[in-house]
Amino acid sequence: MSSITDPPGDTFRLSMLINDTRYRSLTFQAIAAIILALSIWYLGNNLIQNLRQAGLNISFDFLGSVSGYDINQTLIEYDSQSTHMRAAIVGVLNTLLVAFLACVTATVFGVFAGVLRLSNNWLVSKLMAFYVEIFRNIPVLIWIIIIFTIMTSVMPSPRAFRGENPDATMLFDAVAFTNRGVYIPAPVWGAGSLIVVLTFIASVIGIFAYRRYATKTLYDTGRLLPTFWPSVGLFFVPAIAMHFIMGQPVTLDYPVLGGFNFAGGLQLGGPLIALWFALSIYTGAFIAENVRAGIQAVSKGQTEAAGALGMRPGRIMSLVVLPQALRVIIPPLISQYLNITKNSSLAIAVGYADVTATLGGITLNQTGRAIESVLLLMLFYLTISLTISAVMNIYNNSIKLKER
Repeated sequence: MSSITDPPGDTFRLSMLINDTRYRSLTFQAIAAIILALSIWYLGNNLIQNLRQAGLNISFDFLGSVSGYDINQTLIEYDSQSTHMRAAIVGVLNTLLVAFLACVTATVFGVFAGVLRLSNNWLVSKLMAFYVEIFRNIPVLIWIIIIFTIMTSVMPSPRAFRGENPDATMLFDAVAFTNRGVYIPAPVWGAGSLIVVLTFIASVIGIFAYRRYATKTLYDTGRLLPTFWPSVGLFFVPAIAMHFIMGQPVTLDYPVLGGFNFAGGLQLGGPLIALWFALSIYTGAFIAENVRAGIQAVSKGQTEAAGALGMRPGRIMSLVVLPQALRVIIPPLISQYLNITKNSSLAIAVGYADVTATLGGITLNQTGRAIESVLLLMLFYLTISLTISAVMNIYNNSIKLKER
């Protein structure tokens, strides 16, 4: 019995792989896959033969040997007797830390600058235009060096807080700004602190859920529910109440000057702050242009219709303009987040121990394992880039227009 697509007597022939449109695309894809596989095999085999002739081999055993060097800022326990694997993990965590902080602050800077650049106030719009044009047209490496130089030359040394410099005083007796970095109180987690943290996380989730409910109620019924004060209450009240119910399990360890440096507390090193702030203001200028383009892509009729209904400008921006502008903003925003992650490799210029400085720098020089170290670096950056792209694409698909 013949089908509609296959006429009677139509038997498969090899020439159909090229001439028949039903199979042609599959044929070309198969040929491309075979060529790619052969190329990878040839390059890999050539690499192995060259290494064998040079008396070398690919081995990752060096990751288990003692690193023998210190790292100035770590998120986990580490000393010079730790392994190269431990040093690489420290570098990975430092990279993820500065990338996450920079993505958040760059988004905040970019959204504010992009919205204010379209302000009717001439001075405000020109100031934002000045910010965008200045910061995005100067390489980020220069901004990193400038900010780090300002911190090290302008900020007082820790020993100045002994009274040698009357201007060197701690902010609220808890925060110290020095040329070595910023010292802030560090949380000390006691018994029951996990419940407090989980309560805070639940409160944040509750804020998003309530605001989404308020928006849905507005769209469905036209009834405007308050969002600001309920959000503030959800953010603070449940966690603070649980903190006292559990007997105040979370305390603070304040930085105290001892000898020539501060002891206790949490130190945000100068290299971290310089890299974080430079990546934020630099990438924020690009995000501002993305935001401006997204807002201008929304028809003026949308804002005029919302204004005719009596909505305030702030409500029009948050409920009408930005939700539609996000469809234009998100795709280029993904690229900016990827740029932040990759530009964090410039940390070595100011001595911040990211994964490029540890695994791709000191470890590589000490062990001579250039191929292995570079392969691991490539794998890390590829993994984190694909993860960011996947997460942002999921969000992008959630805000796309849904066809009926």
